[in-house]
Amino acid sequence: MNLVVYAVPFFILAMLLELGYGIARKRNTYRLNDGISSLFLGTLSQARRFVTLGVGGYFYYLVTEYFSLPLMDASHWFTWVLAMVLYDFCYYWLHRLGHERTILWAAHVAHHQSEDYNLTTALRQTSTGFLLGWVFYIPMYLLGIPAEVVVTVGSLNLIYQFWVHTEHVPKLGWYEWIFVTPSNHRVHHAQNDIYMDRNYGGLFIIWDRLFGTFQEELDEEPPVYGIRGPLRSWNPLRALTHVYTDMARDSWRARDWRDKARVWWARTGWRPADVAARYPREKPDLSRFSKYDPAIAPAVAWYAFFQLLAVVALLHFMQNSEFSYPQGVVLWALMLATTVTTAWWLEGSEGARRRDWLRLAATAGILLLGWHGGFDPGALLAGLGYLVLNALFMPWLRAPRPQAPDKGSEPFSADSEPLSPADLGRPPHTA
Repeated sequence: MNLVVYAVPFFILAMLLELGYGIARKRNTYRLNDGISSLFLGTLSQARRFVTLGVGGYFYYLVTEYFSLPLMDASHWFTWVLAMVLYDFCYYWLHRLGHERTILWAAHVAHHQSEDYNLTTALRQTSTGFLLGWVFYIPMYLLGIPAEVVVTVGSLNLIYQFWVHTEHVPKLGWYEWIFVTPSNHRVHHAQNDIYMDRNYGGLFIIWDRLFGTFQEELDEEPPVYGIRGPLRSWNPLRALTHVYTDMARDSWRARDWRDKARVWWARTGWRPADVAARYPREKPDLSRFSKYDPAIAPAVAWYAFFQLLAVVALLHFMQNSEFSYPQGVVLWALMLATTVTTAWWLEGSEGARRRDWLRLAATAGILLLGWHGGFDPGALLAGLGYLVLNALFMPWLRAPRPQAPDKGSEPFSADSEPLSPADLGRPPHTA
């Protein structure tokens, strides 16, 4: 059973409590633009099942049917304990290689792009992890652990990880030695040299202690959150694809065919020598780092929050409705377009208004097709109300001019290309 959907009300309440607590203590860790960006990525991650075809699930079926040991008893406590421990062990290696191999980092990077650290960061999830991530859990099926047990412990593991994404909980004594905590997970999200590529566990921190990847949070080294090649954008499409794009560019530019292939499987930070020579990228100076935080007009802030509510409502409708695969893809594309155009407003893009009108025209077309395709009348009425509210918002929207970048915070020179996490020369991890 996937328990995550039942935890959503708890997630919302916890985020509101953290926000209120931070304001009351004069240590607010939230920004509207960063928080909405993270939540947009979270909703897109939940909606990806409407466009992916479940390749991993089919392989799990084949393993269970033809290669696994006899199924364990799902009613026995030992099955659940073994599954909980083994799931986190598999997760540790997926997570670790997700930082050490570029192709896996490309799928994981979205979770690390936030330059704030709060509970919205926990929901900032990838939409491309389905490509290879399922491979790491095959051992559970080989051992005969029932699929419903795997899914349930997986959702419990994910729910546990939610609460560790906060700056407000200090170190927890003996608990730090066994379990993942906010303190040791803050280390994982930091880009400081001493913290890079550490603390991969989801539930248990003992794997990191056993395999040499543990690093304690140090009082003299406050974590600086984000990635070494800052995205400097709220665009979710760019957030999900920029490392893949960088890999494809390096592969295309490499002269040696072996380097062209190696780009996709190399350790994070590796680049073909000839490409690195022709297209050098500077290593950023963390001491000059500043958060990406373009100005937001009040009307744009309210509009962005309204679009977040609309995207969540659309996701709820999709999860509780029956429709064909093409219809699911269309609704997913509408969700993606809404998040992207909202990001343009938050970034102060000059073309935000024109592109948003195009999105609304496409939405009207979808509603018109839905009217003839038998969509629920309530959904059609809600969609019409959404269009009306957007039209009322438009005259008030004024996107501020994009801020000139602070050259001290930029990790690249004017004549070089933007960095990606795959191109940072990240210090290699040695266990």
